[in-house]
Amino acid sequence: MPDDEPASTAPRPEEPGSAEPRPGVPPAVRAQLLATEHWSLLASRSTTQGEVLTRISMFLYLVSAGLVSLALAGQATDFDEGFPGFALTVLSIILLVGILTQVRVTNVSMEDLAYVLAMNRLRAAYVELDPGVEPFLMASRFDDIRGSQTTYYFLGDRPRNLSQILGSSMVFIIAVNSTLLGLLLAGITLGLALPLWTSVAISVVGGLCFLVGSVAVGGNRYLGLWRRYTPLFPSPPADGPAA
Repeated sequence: MPDDEPASTAPRPEEPGSAEPRPGVPPAVRAQLLATEHWSLLASRSTTQGEVLTRISMFLYLVSAGLVSLALAGQATDFDEGFPGFALTVLSIILLVGILTQVRVTNVSMEDLAYVLAMNRLRAAYVELDPGVEPFLMASRFDDIRGSQTTYYFLGDRPRNLSQILGSSMVFIIAVNSTLLGLLLAGITLGLALPLWTSVAISVVGGLCFLVGSVAVGGNRYLGLWRRYTPLFPSPPADGPAA
């Protein structure tokens, strides 16, 4: 290459985590691209939430129909020797559908967290393009655990209590499935002619074990994500500027 040949003026790739505009790209174009991605994420999040809410509604309809069918079948057969087999079959099918619904709800919870983190990154880019918009953002612009908590619960301090967890769809489905499992275990133990107190104890312990185990698995999955994840825009120290 001749010594007097000018150096290449092609724009160099941006460093990860930087929203500085490349040479020749107007900030308005970058803002339009970011807004397009933001709307795409919002649409995907809305579609996913609608799908899982439909799944939950279908499951609850199935639970209601199953319990009503058990009551009608019991009255029609006078709870004869064929009723326990029918009841156990119906409860097993409902519980299977409930577990599949629980798996989907858990997966959607993780997907929703990914959407929140992605939109938090976009807000960070908005602030870098125009720092004056920061006071108008209620949701966080940081893509770490503190930033996600602020976006999920921005009308108060970060959700350090259990209200957000206990009120979630995942815990709701886990509670319903735990109850169904307890009913199924009660039917099985009573069919085996075990004493009533033994049947009640087994059903209660089995339901509680399922409840605690499901919550533990979900919590471990949530914490495992943060152990593997590296945020591009971490929150400032606790005594620093607010999110």
